[in-house]
Amino acid sequence: QVQLVESGGGLVQAGGSLRLSCTATGRAFSSYTMAWFRQAPGKEREFVAGIIWTGGSTYYADSVKGRFTISRVNAKNTVYLQMNSLKPEDTAVYYCAARTGVLSLNNYDYWGQGTQVTVSS
Repeated sequence: QVQLVESGGGLVQAGGSLRLSCTATGRAFSSYTMAWFRQAPGKEREFVAGIIWTGGSTYYADSVKGRFTISRVNAKNTVYLQMNSLKPEDTAVYYCAARTGVLSLNNYDYWGQGTQVTVSS
């Protein structure tokens, strides 16, 4: 069992930056594939970025590629999402998720409670 807690959301102007953190409790964090998803009002939840357990492979949605960076520090049981050049369309609740197995765009086993990111124009 893994519990995930996100932090770092907030209000930022367009063009600004935020760094989200997700800290896990429970066993074997370093063996999990981790990902960030987001859900904007009235829209379905969508995959944003993912990272395998070693940190050696990452994958990004086209909408954030080149602006967002996912990373992890297994010794701290933490995964990060550095968000630069934020746009109003990035406004959403951001969720951290974990799964066993390979990096995937869906089918995650564990979810955090979410953190709100609001980008003003």
